[in-house]
Amino acid sequence: MIKLAETILNGLALGSVYALIALGFVVIFKASGVMNFAHGSLLLFGGYVVARLHDSIGFLPAVLVGAALAAALAGLVQLLATRGLRGAEIHTLTILTIGVDVLLNTELNRRVGADFLSMGDPWGAEVTRFAGITVADARIASTAVAVVVISVFFAAFRWSRWGLSMRAAAADPEAASLMGIRLDRVRLIAWCVAGALAALAAVFLAAFPAPGLDRTTSQIALSAFPAAILGGLDSAAGALLGSFVIGLTAAMAAGYQSELSALGSGLSDVAPYLVMVLVLLVRPNGLLGSKELTRV
Repeated sequence: MIKLAETILNGLALGSVYALIALGFVVIFKASGVMNFAHGSLLLFGGYVVARLHDSIGFLPAVLVGAALAAALAGLVQLLATRGLRGAEIHTLTILTIGVDVLLNTELNRRVGADFLSMGDPWGAEVTRFAGITVADARIASTAVAVVVISVFFAAFRWSRWGLSMRAAAADPEAASLMGIRLDRVRLIAWCVAGALAALAAVFLAAFPAPGLDRTTSQIALSAFPAAILGGLDSAAGALLGSFVIGLTAAMAAGYQSELSALGSGLSDVAPYLVMVLVLLVRPNGLLGSKELTRV
């Protein structure tokens, strides 16, 4: 029973980090219709900045600088890549983000090398024990921070002018443009927000019990991709729901790997995609995704 409780808590903590990444996928898709496959590179970039700066300026300032620089890099990608191909098909822009990801990952992998970089987080390897349950302090911190950040995101999405503009642009870009909404600005802000969220997620992906930030951290970020698809690419609430489903699935598969050994090793890496496929067979638009209506 204790093992099950620990696994669920770890799954919720992992899901909260996935939610930060999945919201980045969704907010870019809603604003510009592009699936950003360079998101993992933005995450690695933000984490790399934090790892390099925390010794000199402290952990919290390093996180803020890392988030700001990741947001700026995401905005630069949007300006130079997607806006530079104005009028191009959406699938062309999506493929372009794959090329951007290759370029960024190559340079970041060269800089990171084969080492594990410490994030300098104040939680270290500390754990909290209660009622026989042991939870890493980094997991508790990730859940608390994610709750605050996600709450602020949804509040801004619901009540701010940017959130209203983005919802209008997602519903009908042409009508929104005619109403005076500057679509380019809405998309730029969306990319910047996604970059900042990715950098924040990197801090917790590389924290204990992980050994630190390395070249594979950007690949771990892709585990949040099934969460965005599962919830529905056009639904921020769906991304949140999908993230917790995927987080719990991955934690359960890893926690009970020995009991599920008949299914092979590395089940925790495959399980999120298996759940995504099974759900999409029943609900092709995701759990909370809206159905596309076509007049015939």
